[in-house]
Amino acid sequence: MSCTGCSLNSSANYLAINSYSWLDELPDTSDQSDIVEVKFKTTRKEYYRNSDKIDLKRGDKVVVATTPGHDVGEVTLTGYLAEKQFKLKVRNTESYKLNSVYRKSTAADVALLGDARNREKPVMIRARQIVLELGLDMKIGDVEFRGDGKKAIFYYLADGRVDFRELIKLYAREFGILIEMKQIGARQEAGIVGGIGSCGRELCCSSWRTNFKSISSNAALKQGLSPSALKMAGACGKLKCCLMYELDTYIEAQKDFPQELLNLELAKGIAKPFKTDYLKKEICYVMEGGGGMFYLPLQQVKDIIQKNKRGIRPEIGSSAEKAKEENQMEVKLDERLDRFDKNKRTINKKRRSKFKPRPAESGK
Repeated sequence: MSCTGCSLNSSANYLAINSYSWLDELPDTSDQSDIVEVKFKTTRKEYYRNSDKIDLKRGDKVVVATTPGHDVGEVTLTGYLAEKQFKLKVRNTESYKLNSVYRKSTAADVALLGDARNREKPVMIRARQIVLELGLDMKIGDVEFRGDGKKAIFYYLADGRVDFRELIKLYAREFGILIEMKQIGARQEAGIVGGIGSCGRELCCSSWRTNFKSISSNAALKQGLSPSALKMAGACGKLKCCLMYELDTYIEAQKDFPQELLNLELAKGIAKPFKTDYLKKEICYVMEGGGGMFYLPLQQVKDIIQKNKRGIRPEIGSSAEKAKEENQMEVKLDERLDRFDKNKRTINKKRRSKFKPRPAESGK
């Protein structure tokens, strides 16, 4: 038997950034604050004031004021939690203009919103064609119509600044609506489009994650993950956000390991470090000249290093766990993990010139 909070907060509502309401089973807190959090299409959320004291709860469809006109959205938080989320998400709460909630939506409002949603795809296709005709270095990622159908937000991606003053005029003339241009990043676009990650779950950026920080390739290397860029890339083409979820745990575990892994001098030969398992506190070694791979506990490795310093070559016996055969992954030259980093080292011009074909000598 599930509680109300669990059923409302489930991620079954695809492409919905849900705010977990942990006060659902407690008495109503709407009398503590009149701020309401309202969710619109995809990841967009805004805050409004319930000045008319309308009885609102999570999941209610409401009509809210915009400048100008109105929009239709869904209530995600009310009362104490809405005010807490408002202060957390909005940087300057004093200058933020809180528009009002008009009323709960009617069937006519929902029908009008549906008509506006049906216009979005053909408008987006035509908008992309106009961008190509103007030769602008940008991409229209998505179009979101307002509930009254009189205004639309055009989400675009661009590496730098784009002068789209002429573009806005063409859009207004072509579509007969008010135009708002909003720049987004690759991760935000993935959240708008949505999808399923390699883990089999809905993308974090489309289900709950709202803040996107830059991720370095060191995050994968510190966790001993595969250097394959294709495995580390998410739906957005950037490094996966989940690489940061366990990074602190790995960094903490690495403190017990020596800064430099030395070769071990054993009775049967030299063992070289091959791989490290930080969470299990084990190191995988391979015998020089061929002899298989085996795991050693971290403490045993430290003891062997101390014995090597005294000139002793110990036997490891049968206590060393043999490494299981692992699938070898082919890593192509163009799949470098550091290709995701912004500040990559440039290649020496002299090295590049070595690969340039020499001009053919003219025959005399």
